[in-house]
Amino acid sequence: MLAKVLSSGFLGIDPYQVEVEVDISNGLPVFNIVGLADAAISESRERVKAAIKNCGFSMNPKRILVNLSPAGIKKEGPQFDLPIAIGIMRSFEYIKDDTRLSDYMFIGELSLGGSVKRTSGVINAVICAKEKGMKGIIIPRENMREASMIEGIEVVPVRNLKEVLEFIDDGKIQIYNEELIDECKKNNYSFDFKEVKGQYAAKRALEISAAGGHNLFMVGSPGSGKSMLAKRLPTIMPNMTQKEIVESTKIYSSNGLLNDTFPIVNKRPFRNPHHSSSVVALVGGGRVPKAGEITLAHTGVLFLDEATEFPKNVLETLRQPVEDRKISITRASYRVDFPTDFILVLASNPCNCGLLFEDGGKCTCTQHQINNYKKKISGPIVDRMDLYVEVKKLKTEELLNYGEGESSETIRNRVEEAREKQIMRMGEGKLNSNMTQKEIKKYCKLDEESLKLLKDAIESLGLSARSYDKTLKVARTIADLEKRESIDKGDILEALSYRKK
Repeated sequence: MLAKVLSSGFLGIDPYQVEVEVDISNGLPVFNIVGLADAAISESRERVKAAIKNCGFSMNPKRILVNLSPAGIKKEGPQFDLPIAIGIMRSFEYIKDDTRLSDYMFIGELSLGGSVKRTSGVINAVICAKEKGMKGIIIPRENMREASMIEGIEVVPVRNLKEVLEFIDDGKIQIYNEELIDECKKNNYSFDFKEVKGQYAAKRALEISAAGGHNLFMVGSPGSGKSMLAKRLPTIMPNMTQKEIVESTKIYSSNGLLNDTFPIVNKRPFRNPHHSSSVVALVGGGRVPKAGEITLAHTGVLFLDEATEFPKNVLETLRQPVEDRKISITRASYRVDFPTDFILVLASNPCNCGLLFEDGGKCTCTQHQINNYKKKISGPIVDRMDLYVEVKKLKTEELLNYGEGESSETIRNRVEEAREKQIMRMGEGKLNSNMTQKEIKKYCKLDEESLKLLKDAIESLGLSARSYDKTLKVARTIADLEKRESIDKGDILEALSYRKK
């Protein structure tokens, strides 16, 4: 008997519908799975047989053939255990009424005892089911939190195979469609800007970065607080919107990074890869396409500490995704697009010994060594950084001062006000950092004095066309923070102070 059960897979982070076809016939007792299945899916034969047996059902020796359609796409993961088991049980007629099989998708891993366990890509599958017009989807109960974020579709969480059969037969399992709870929109961070001593110029640069989505390059002495500052950048960024939470949760779910203690992404991602990371680890890809660090940082912050220690070819791969806010990865067998809308923060020392900015002639590097060290980060990468700030070690009086500075909440309130201005000006999701040429001309108009100042800066600093645009964008963000409708001379001067000399 032939049975069909609907499920879902994903390529990159984009879901697609999978039709699980099960055919049982007389012949030699074999169990084959076709349709470009990986090892995890092939091993589901043993899991499914044991789960069905341990739930009290017998499997007569038959020839079982399972096809995963479309057969031309490579499929991986144990999420097809549940639909395969349901298809087999329908073929053996343990399921009498198959009405719900055509209305619902099924996804989940099976244990040998018949429990339905957490699996990757559930929120992607829920979105796929909704797009295909399905009535609902049956998922592991452990994945309920991420699935409940998608509205307009019935989500049926189950603990074991028996509960699935009860729902198919008589619909006894309660259908959940929970709203995203309020705590998902709260920023609960263990870091706070009030813990940072001094470094007012760097803190100002970080505030501008958060307000306008600008990339930041911090160069400073070892122990001056670059990493400490960068880790606190997410704490002053606005709370994630519902749309951003869904986007980030999709990415983390498809990479298998969600668990019981981290069921959804409700805080701005902060990714801090080690400098030994490979190109694939940073940008994504692989035999089966997976999101890299730049996509995991989507809607948040990508922090590359000790940037000069990263291999040059790894850093250079950031050029396009930083500008385009997305990356397309093409291989012989696939082509996938990943979102990369993040704030890039680089941190490095000024020279080999790291003491170039310190008083008293402590630096032992020659000018040749200093120049070679700076060349580790290419000009095109530096040109893509909106803000450049030098960070020196704290003075003794600053270090011994135990007073608290501005809290992250206070700074975040100013950042949110500035972002509201940008939303009113350009619409939802648009920040000053990604203004188009048309928008720059419209919203970054300068008076004669500011225009002359910028013209002189272009000639003296040798600003490129990209640097010129970034200066205007930063000036626009500074004006927004200061609650000014137009850019004035002071905004231009401050924006120019953040360009690398």
